[in-house]
Amino acid sequence: MLKVKDLHAFYGKSHVLHGVNFEVREGEIVALLGRNGSGRSTTVKAVMGLVDTTGSVQYDGRELRGAKAFEVAHAGIGYVPENRDIFPTLTVHQNLMLGQKSGAKQPKWGFDDMYKMFPRLRERQHTEAGVLSGGEQQMLTLCRTLMGDPQLIMIDEPTEGLAPKIVELVAEYLRELKRRGIAVLLVEQKLTIALEVADRCLVMGHGQIVFEGTPAALRADAYVRKEWLEV
Repeated sequence: MLKVKDLHAFYGKSHVLHGVNFEVREGEIVALLGRNGSGRSTTVKAVMGLVDTTGSVQYDGRELRGAKAFEVAHAGIGYVPENRDIFPTLTVHQNLMLGQKSGAKQPKWGFDDMYKMFPRLRERQHTEAGVLSGGEQQMLTLCRTLMGDPQLIMIDEPTEGLAPKIVELVAEYLRELKRRGIAVLLVEQKLTIALEVADRCLVMGHGQIVFEGTPAALRADAYVRKEWLEV
């Protein structure tokens, strides 16, 4: 599905990614782990065409490197940014409407799906998004991305700053995506949730992938956890 080869990324003269290679297969959850500054968020931004890059980003055999962000989205890749980027003066329902992709294809997801997954959003559907709690805004951002009917979603730090109860809601959301055949690239700092939901784990350090394996393999590798993940 998604194949990234020899990906380098730059912020001006700053060289951030140094030959990143990985893939995300159809219907699997891949956790991208690492400390702050390791290059995780830059990796998903590079896939979305939001930073300068060299290398290759292929999706379903189509080369996307160099494409604009809206072209990447139309190809079938959804992106949930860390800062959520809701429209604060629009209601919950209006935010979801903006996520819809026009076209003749019948979408997999609709308003009823979103409100069933997160009943709190149904209760708040006529409320301006700017007054929602952090957890509610995260739910809204996740659901708005789904309304665009992506086949792959890249989610950047979805549990950051959330209460444990809301974190478990996010985990169940990720499981539901998997059940529906949606692939997920999950950027996450919380090792526990990543190990709980992921099929495979990637660990980044200094702009490169330094580990790739199953959650069980990562649990068993004390050196990788200590060297690249633990603070």
